[in-house]
Amino acid sequence: MRCSNYSGFKTRLGTRDAEPPTDAEAEAKPDAVETRASLSPKARVAKLVRAGRDLQKGMASWYGPGFHGRTTANGEKFDMYELTAAHKTLPFGTRVVVHNPRTGKDVVVRINDRGPYAKGRILDLSKAAASALGLKSRGHDAVVLREVLPASRDGEMIATSASAGE
Repeated sequence: MRCSNYSGFKTRLGTRDAEPPTDAEAEAKPDAVETRASLSPKARVAKLVRAGRDLQKGMASWYGPGFHGRTTANGEKFDMYELTAAHKTLPFGTRVVVHNPRTGKDVVVRINDRGPYAKGRILDLSKAAASALGLKSRGHDAVVLREVLPASRDGEMIATSASAGE
């Protein structure tokens, strides 16, 4: 027996069972496709880099406003709007691909600080990197660190930030 209010289950958008929108619905909603033109130069580099083997898995958090402008462990000023991270053991300047399995997003960060000092964390991301991974609002999330493969000769990928016009 069903409740008198029952109107049936609606399929979620993006699932296999979802029906395509009608012509009227398609015209009413503009396309929400993210273009490369809308990405910053640093984010464009991250989209073009291939990841290698997994280096480490664990929890990552982010830091920013309280540390913005302060000196990092490698001597440069911390900028929460750059794609950087703090790791306990990786050498300064190392670039790694950080993958968030929950959101499916990747970002390439450069290690420029030491930390995190919270128990159980493997990485502290800058505010920009956390936003790019979709974990800023949660504060922390599970991530996978992957190596950045060296640049290929055929221009298939870009592994240096200098090629993005910085």
